[in-house]
Amino acid sequence: MTSAKIISQRDWDSANAVPYKRIELFNMPMDVVRFDQAVDQMIAWAKGDKSRMVITANVDHVVRYQKSAEFRQMYAHADMVVADGMPVIWGSRLVGKALPQRVAGSDLFPALAARAADEDVTIFLLGGSPTTATRSKEIFEQRHPNIRVVGTHCPDMGFEKNDAENKRIVSMIREAGADLLFVGLGSPKQEKWIVDHHQACGAKVCIGVGISFSFLCGDVDRAPRWIQRIGMEWAHRLVQEPGRLWRRYIIEDSAFVGIVLRERFKRKKRE
Repeated sequence: MTSAKIISQRDWDSANAVPYKRIELFNMPMDVVRFDQAVDQMIAWAKGDKSRMVITANVDHVVRYQKSAEFRQMYAHADMVVADGMPVIWGSRLVGKALPQRVAGSDLFPALAARAADEDVTIFLLGGSPTTATRSKEIFEQRHPNIRVVGTHCPDMGFEKNDAENKRIVSMIREAGADLLFVGLGSPKQEKWIVDHHQACGAKVCIGVGISFSFLCGDVDRAPRWIQRIGMEWAHRLVQEPGRLWRRYIIEDSAFVGIVLRERFKRKKRE
């Protein structure tokens, strides 16, 4: 098995920084980091003085990255890129660049909230379906009496194209004094919004978490753990929303198989 090409060593300017390495996988940057390391690092950043962006990379991201220059540019801004999805983990192993474990955004969401409560890190929830951000706040406050969710906002459809509305939301987050910003707008909208506005909004860590608000509230059932472990969470979601997801999961994301096989072939050729 060949070793992964290390792009850079990740050892940040925080007293609590967690050293890890960034590699090139499927032509894109990926950080070799465990779940607990990712949580530790983001909490450390949240106590710092810089604005950081975290991306959770799933199969859809890998496919988009190959095709879209705009999407690649979004990744260029990321301070941490974690593997969200067992197929990404399995693909990394197949090409000889094994990642340690899945670091899913929907798992990071409650884990970071719990740590934030313990360490006086403030939270803002942006996006989600109507009422899910406010209900997520209520659920977190029931679970963690010390948590400080300093604001929630569910913007209207198409808000991202309205400069005045974006400025208002940025001001809302900044004035609330958010350290940790969870953005639940779906991909790639959430990543683009974070790239465009994370510096101005003042939050120290910004991370897109997709449908996680709805998972937490119970509006959408998340796949059982055993389905997640065998890499079939996408199928569970497809059954729930076939009209919206079938093209992405069945047609577009099938390109992931070819991406993995091409990288494996290149590795074998080098050997």
